[in-house]
Amino acid sequence: MNFVLSISTTVNLKENESAKSKSTTVDTKELNKFSNLCQNWWNPNGEMGPLHTMNPLRIQFIKDGLKNVGFVENSPNYPFKGLMLLDVGCGGGILSEPLARIGANVTGLDASKELVAIANEHKKLDESISSNLSYVNKSVEEFSEETTEKYDVVVASEILEHVIDQSLFLKSCVKLLKPKGSIFITTINKNLISYLAGIIGAEYILQVLPIGTHDWNKFISPEDTRRLLNECNCNTRLIHGLLYNPMTYQWSWTPLKSINYALHAVKNECL
Repeated sequence: MNFVLSISTTVNLKENESAKSKSTTVDTKELNKFSNLCQNWWNPNGEMGPLHTMNPLRIQFIKDGLKNVGFVENSPNYPFKGLMLLDVGCGGGILSEPLARIGANVTGLDASKELVAIANEHKKLDESISSNLSYVNKSVEEFSEETTEKYDVVVASEILEHVIDQSLFLKSCVKLLKPKGSIFITTINKNLISYLAGIIGAEYILQVLPIGTHDWNKFISPEDTRRLLNECNCNTRLIHGLLYNPMTYQWSWTPLKSINYALHAVKNECL
């Protein structure tokens, strides 16, 4: 009887360990979809064009958010000098590179080996960022198992709407963040307007994005993002709307959060 119980216990433990090891935020279908776009990632007139033109607003949002929590820029040319910054879901490095150019010590993290390879190749074109920009080919939950509370800033831009477990994704991001550190997110709201504009309009009518880029079921409201961050011991400081103009190919700020939005939250100090 004890022998049988021992076998049963061992089997259950192995099953539990296996279940834990399978916990992931990575959607293989999404991963393959974006990996297949790797050769066109740095073409500002290609499928990734909207990400290129979003950069000025993304960087300014991070600058303003850090200023609002007391970060002091020590150099006009390198305002992020000294900051440890993680760019989660960095893809080919469209946002990672300019963040490194203004002084941040940037780690670009992505689960796609193809995109990380493209990012590393493109990085070679600018020697000025060779020492403060590196890329890691892992999922955020894998990376957070080996690294905790290392970064002053975590950026998760245009990635939350592509993962399969948003709660685990945000928990992993926050785990990597130092107490009092900032997390910056841009993503897409979940409602009828975002479905009509973000999928029907952008993908099928205007063809700004390839068909199948987004899955409405993975969109997330600002309220749900805020709630998940609160569960991770983070206090949301600001949520602001973003608007893309398909005629000018430019982004602008808007009070409306019905489609795209940007969010800044701060990790509380441990009690």
